[in-house]
Amino acid sequence: MKPLRPFNNRIVAALFPILVGLVALPASGAGLDELFDKLQTAEPGPAGRIERQIWREWSKSGSAAMDLLLQRGRDAMEAGDVAAAIDHFTALIDHAPDFAEGWNGRATAYFQVGSFGPSVADIQHVLVLNPRHFGALAGFARILEDTDQPARALQLYKAALAIHPNLDGVRDAVDRLQAMAAGQEM
Repeated sequence: MKPLRPFNNRIVAALFPILVGLVALPASGAGLDELFDKLQTAEPGPAGRIERQIWREWSKSGSAAMDLLLQRGRDAMEAGDVAAAIDHFTALIDHAPDFAEGWNGRATAYFQVGSFGPSVADIQHVLVLNPRHFGALAGFARILEDTDQPARALQLYKAALAIHPNLDGVRDAVDRLQAMAAGQEM
């Protein structure tokens, strides 16, 4: 996917060291800790079920109203109404700035319209609030790859795999980027 609008790589470059430093921080939650432990050794089938459990846990804000805004944003994304999704996620962020999934939803919506700078800014918030967010790491890696920064993309894809070894499509991205790097070295 190529950006629809010009993208300033300086934003990504400025945020990259901050985001990579966050990867090593532990996320809280005993239930989540157990799920992440299981995820490390799970085969692909069970890993998918564990991943869905993690996403369900991440999607719980503790407020029915905030959960509704999250669902409305997700529904708008699914319907292809990205502008409405951004509005719902923005409202969620305004009311619950410590809820990582609001930021993650809006980062995804911005990515969908090619607004990579705002997407990366929201990913930064996601990773501050939830350092083990493998989806945000993979999304940021995809942005780096799409903006011709394969070495940095590879680093973040590997960080996502360190958290979720069976993350769908990420192993292929790592293999592809490593093959590209090996070809450049010859």
